[in-house]
Amino acid sequence: MSAEIVYALHDQLVPAEFIDVLVRSGLAARRPVDDPATIAGMLDGANVLVTARTAAGLLIGVSRAITDFSYCTYLSDLAVDSEFQRRGIGRELIRRTHEAAGVSTTLILLSAPQAQAYYPHIGMRRHDSCWLRDRRPPAS
Repeated sequence: MSAEIVYALHDQLVPAEFIDVLVRSGLAARRPVDDPATIAGMLDGANVLVTARTAAGLLIGVSRAITDFSYCTYLSDLAVDSEFQRRGIGRELIRRTHEAAGVSTTLILLSAPQAQAYYPHIGMRRHDSCWLRDRRPPAS
């Protein structure tokens, strides 16, 4: 029998807790975990934040999204503790995020290289026209 997972919409996260799950998920290599102020801004700016916790309260998954609630939803972070992966937690975080943002919105995400095979498995399709402008450090 698997442990109970408790999901919450708009859970209050502090930067240290978010950083911890980013590290445990492997996503920390692609996020500014050494910059708590930026992490705090990322949390403050999210329109939709869904968490997964163990019954004991340990944060094991986060979905963080920005949306207009009408047309598009950018799923900017999907992190699941590596010890809890392959249990449907990521799929459920995505489902709850899309539901909260509005299923009539298009859900968009940029995949970490090691996760590219995961998304087609859960019913998402690849889109080849993504363009990026690199992040610049804030002016000092």
